[in-house]
Amino acid sequence: MLRSIKELEGYSVIAIDGYIGEVKDFYFDDATWVVRYLIVDTGTWLQSRKVLVSPIVIDRTNASEHVLQVKITKEQVENSPDINTDKPVSRQHEESHLRYYGYPPYWGGIGLWGDGMSPELYVENLRVLAAAEEAKHRDDDPHLRSCNAIIGYHVHASDGDIGHVEGMLIDEETWSLRYLVVNTSNWWLGHSVLIAPPWITAISWTEETVTVDMSREAIQLAPRYNPLNTLLRQQESDTYKHHKRRDYWSEP
Repeated sequence: MLRSIKELEGYSVIAIDGYIGEVKDFYFDDATWVVRYLIVDTGTWLQSRKVLVSPIVIDRTNASEHVLQVKITKEQVENSPDINTDKPVSRQHEESHLRYYGYPPYWGGIGLWGDGMSPELYVENLRVLAAAEEAKHRDDDPHLRSCNAIIGYHVHASDGDIGHVEGMLIDEETWSLRYLVVNTSNWWLGHSVLIAPPWITAISWTEETVTVDMSREAIQLAPRYNPLNTLLRQQESDTYKHHKRRDYWSEP
């Protein structure tokens, strides 16, 4: 199921033995467009300390109660490595964080999560990645970006500006970012459309822009997206057919 990051923000995170805090943001990998961490504000419990929680430890989601149940304890969270969420997370910090919870790094495999395609499969293949592979990638650029930071970025079509990013949709199974929600109201009244990450040709983090390889007309005539309605697979299919692109659910 696809969910808006705006919807998931504010969800309560509940550990095995009690409340941890609220989801405030997400870190995604801008090379694979997969959410690697939830940023959780612990509130008064840990003096408003922000901690990273990986999708690996999410047990279940309760949308009606706005709750994420995780398979860790409050003590584990309290003793987890400190990470300044206002600054980029280094690979060394990631390794420290993952090692603390007993998980190998997700980079180096052929899937979105190591050698698997979801956090669940990743956990099943814990020992697949060798220590040599971890050392090999120790100093790589992690490409971690804040989902909140990209909101408001201007979107450039092949023939001019088209709108701005107003949201993102997450696939709860793989924690992939499937779509950017683009508001084109700067050019047409009350119009939002979906742009899939594979259609993005460039992102400028300094100029705060996203560039796509399609025309303004193609985007203008694309199926409209209504955030108040559940996105159906048929609507997704119509969007891919309109842009003459291959959908992600039919890929091997």
